[in-house]
Amino acid sequence: MDKDLLFKYNIPGPRYTSYPTVPYWQPTPPTQSTWTEMVQDAFRISNKTEGISLYIHLPFCESLCTYCGCNTRITINHSVENHYIKALKKEWQLYLNLFGDEKPILKEIHLGGGTPTFFSSTNLTLLIEAIFAQSEVHPDAQFSFEAHPGNTTDEHLFALFNLGFRRISIGVQDFNPLVLAVINRHQSYEQVKHLTDKAREIGYNSINYDIIYGLPLQKSCYMMDTMMKVIKLKPDRIAFYSYAHVPWLKPGQRKYTEEDLPDPDRKMAIYETGKNALELAGYQDIGMDHFALANDSLYHASQNKTLHRNFMGYTDTHTQLLIGLGASSISDTWDGYVQNEKKIEDYYQLIEKGMFPIMKGHELTEEDLIIRKHILRLMTRFETTWYKSSEVCDALLEGIERLAEMETDGLINRDAFKISVTPAGRPFIRNICMAFDAKLHSQPSKTNLFSQTV
Repeated sequence: MDKDLLFKYNIPGPRYTSYPTVPYWQPTPPTQSTWTEMVQDAFRISNKTEGISLYIHLPFCESLCTYCGCNTRITINHSVENHYIKALKKEWQLYLNLFGDEKPILKEIHLGGGTPTFFSSTNLTLLIEAIFAQSEVHPDAQFSFEAHPGNTTDEHLFALFNLGFRRISIGVQDFNPLVLAVINRHQSYEQVKHLTDKAREIGYNSINYDIIYGLPLQKSCYMMDTMMKVIKLKPDRIAFYSYAHVPWLKPGQRKYTEEDLPDPDRKMAIYETGKNALELAGYQDIGMDHFALANDSLYHASQNKTLHRNFMGYTDTHTQLLIGLGASSISDTWDGYVQNEKKIEDYYQLIEKGMFPIMKGHELTEEDLIIRKHILRLMTRFETTWYKSSEVCDALLEGIERLAEMETDGLINRDAFKISVTPAGRPFIRNICMAFDAKLHSQPSKTNLFSQTV
């Protein structure tokens, strides 16, 4: 990668799991009645044709991984499981009440965290069975969960497999013991290998590894060793993403300082080392920070231009209605978002009152919807077009003009009705999307909101 371009474009920017991004949502969230109408409309339009998606946030962890930017609650008291599951079931019932006699068809379920496998296999089974009790499962359903190698047991694997889960995402991050120690991640290569081998033996058909570059104390030689181990275990897909250093949001990251982080040159060398190793091993670059083997459905979706991106990341499944259950979860009806209360006690309080536990949200305008579509295409296809007048707005035209310098730098190609990202531009896809971000340009922030783009 050109060092001059790296220094030029390595600025704070969103990851674009949504548009508008959360900091630019409206100051007042949708009311309970407005959110009810938005969910009912999306359900009525799409449930019978494509089903719905569920994201369930399970926030508890026994220890804090200091790199983590997720909403978590650290405890070794496992009695919290029962109270939380009861609240999840009550929240799910609030949504079921909106659907009337029509059962939701579950196309996708993802268990995220936190550490989903903090919960016992028995409690996870009780939760999923309660969700199934008043639902139907789509014939092409895809159920997945995030697994910590340090506490995911064989019982977890068997229980979730018996419930229909076939995808597992394993949080590897790095195999180097020095790096793992500074980020307070307690796991070993042997644990990752056992989890991978056992999942395959049971019948899981898609295994993902999360690998992070730019972690404190990380070096290129450490990344090469990590990737050699990854390649040996051969997961089907890999999320290879940049560490987001946001200590103003996540105080746990103050365990180390910026001096412990690789500088931009070294960070990019770490990335190039990992990326080259993956590509030599046959992994295909299918989207921002994501790689997959050619036999994986995520790769097929990228080739067929059906890849989708939402608050769960990249997926080969798309439903108009995504319901987020649990503290901090985000729901999406396509024309609106809401996020649940982040603090567990506040979440409980609203659930007990029979209210959707909404903390913030946004109703998309016509312009928002147009820009959302273009940013989504760029993030999933590395191109976007606007042949129809319904796909054009002032914000799009302004964004096209902002891309002039990026075109000069060889990051994109502009045609009359199309923008395509060049191979050199792929590492800067967040910057390219930022050109179209009308909210970002109209309301520049004076404080840090985002991590660096590269």
